[in-house]
Amino acid sequence: MISGSDISLSFGGRHLFDGVSFRIGPHDRIGLVGSNGAGKTTLLKLLLGEQSSDSGEVAKAKFVSVGYLPQDGMSALGKSLYKEVESVFDDILSVQRELDLVHTQMGEVEPTTDDFAELLEIYGELQHKLENSDAFVLKSRIEKILMGLGFSTGDLDRMTDEFSGGWQMRIALAKLLLQQPSLLLLDEPTNHLDLDSLQWLEEYLHSYEGAVMIVSHDRRFLDTMTTRIFELSLGTLTEYHGNYTAYLVAREERKAQTKAAMENQQQQIKQTEQFIERFRYKATKARQVQSRIKMLEKIDLIEMEDEEEAIRFRFPPAPQSGRSVLELRSISKSYGTNKVFANLDFDIDRGDRMAFVGVNGAGKSTLSRIIAGVEGFDGGARIPGHNVIVSYFAQHQAEELDPKDEVLAVVDKVATGEIRKRLRTLLGSFLFRGDDVFKKVKVLSGGEKSRLALAKMLLQPSNLLILDEPTNHLDMRSKGVLQEALKSFEGSFVIVSHDRDFLEPLVNKVIEFRHGIPKTYLGGISDYLYKLKQQVAIAKHQATTGANASRSEKDRKRAEAEERQKRYKVTKPVQQKIKAVEKSIELKESRKKELEALLADPEIYKEGERVKQIHSEFKSLDQELASDYFRWNDLIRELERISGELGND
Repeated sequence: MISGSDISLSFGGRHLFDGVSFRIGPHDRIGLVGSNGAGKTTLLKLLLGEQSSDSGEVAKAKFVSVGYLPQDGMSALGKSLYKEVESVFDDILSVQRELDLVHTQMGEVEPTTDDFAELLEIYGELQHKLENSDAFVLKSRIEKILMGLGFSTGDLDRMTDEFSGGWQMRIALAKLLLQQPSLLLLDEPTNHLDLDSLQWLEEYLHSYEGAVMIVSHDRRFLDTMTTRIFELSLGTLTEYHGNYTAYLVAREERKAQTKAAMENQQQQIKQTEQFIERFRYKATKARQVQSRIKMLEKIDLIEMEDEEEAIRFRFPPAPQSGRSVLELRSISKSYGTNKVFANLDFDIDRGDRMAFVGVNGAGKSTLSRIIAGVEGFDGGARIPGHNVIVSYFAQHQAEELDPKDEVLAVVDKVATGEIRKRLRTLLGSFLFRGDDVFKKVKVLSGGEKSRLALAKMLLQPSNLLILDEPTNHLDMRSKGVLQEALKSFEGSFVIVSHDRDFLEPLVNKVIEFRHGIPKTYLGGISDYLYKLKQQVAIAKHQATTGANASRSEKDRKRAEAEERQKRYKVTKPVQQKIKAVEKSIELKESRKKELEALLADPEIYKEGERVKQIHSEFKSLDQELASDYFRWNDLIRELERISGELGND
């Protein structure tokens, strides 16, 4: 469908791409990954046709269309929400307008005239056009997409000017999904979605007929959505089969192989250089010396991407608080006529590690601000516990930074202890590298300011953290640093987030917000999602069995036995496939260990042809294993889906 052939591109003397080639098929699900500056955005622009290369080309079939959702900068103004989204169908709407005009003209002409016959023919052609373009289901399609992305029926007539940046992104995403391009390019599509909208988007994209390429720092989303990974590094593009987790495994193995090959090459170069130096001036060895010099000149050096310095950040020691960290009693809060909370009671105890989840607008951020003490309320009481020190982070806090300060000075003002010696390393983990640390706050982008405000907050002693969407502008490494720090944090915290992978190892309570009523679920985010599925399954079961509640005990047992037999019959083929894939993985893993043992033996490298064969087999096994792991994940999801449909959750 789309292919890139031998693409090279340089900026300021630096090779961004050096002979990059790839192919995108009609139904591919691709994750595009790479460190900052590796060229992800540039590749997206090449696919869009907004960037040209120095050499090589991107080839597209004539029928192929490309749609792009950028991270930010989207703004729709001057129309109602419905009219703005409907505008993607302007060509169809113009046909509808023509049809209405012809219909009006027909009412003004005698039915027996030639003019009427001509208008009738035109009317038929236009109506046929509308039928072929599914014009009669446009309204339901538009509403389905908007409702899935979290809008309500009451939003349809609201002006787009009223919606914030996160909702503007959803408007742009809705328009893009309705256009149905052959290739969807999504740059951080999950940043402003709540869990409900995120799960809806995953389901929608699974059945999307075109290809999808995703840039995201949401590992769970990449795992769920992708079947191939394009990694950009050192000017090259490497393709991996499988989802993001399979890519990480394969990448580590590839790095180990590359490192071994590089060390072996360096040893060969060293030996060659020693030979040249030893016999450079010996006439009888002149020909051999020259031969080795030419050989060195032709060597294609093996390179490895620089390993980023590992950093383990720890929060300043959290002062001991009382058992009760904070109490809210009979809290009422309204914005105009919108009542958010009424007589709300809420407690945070020492050791609580909470996630606030739920649809946008349900009150998550409002309650987090009330807890932090930065938002007033209409009635009730906020009662902090003994010795409670609150630290609060939200995106808007970035604007409170002093615009005259340099990045390094911002964190240096609040840092204490040993971490002061590693401030530049810490800033590097939050994507401020090299001379970036000397930039003035006033020249930073919105995302950069948010990261800096977060880094600053993390350096201040506290025992109650309130974090509102802390991962929105962080890459995988930055999120890892923050996640590890939160694991070892000694106080309590509340995190407003939809990032399932980030939350999973951190929280012990999930607070779900619906209709202004927070509901507490004990356990992690997976436990919460599992309980939700159980609730749905129970509701389905009750709905289907309620009418038959009066059946006799004998009938009930017979029905249960039939249900078990049906479940076994339906799930058995998938379970057999899972066992077969697991057996294949076991055999290939065993063979892979044998090959690794051979490659670890220095003597083997004396047999050049055999080493080549072993490397070839190792690479093939690597690719097959990645495919098997993906197949296994796919089958497990299929088994879970079938079990869920049968009420076995």
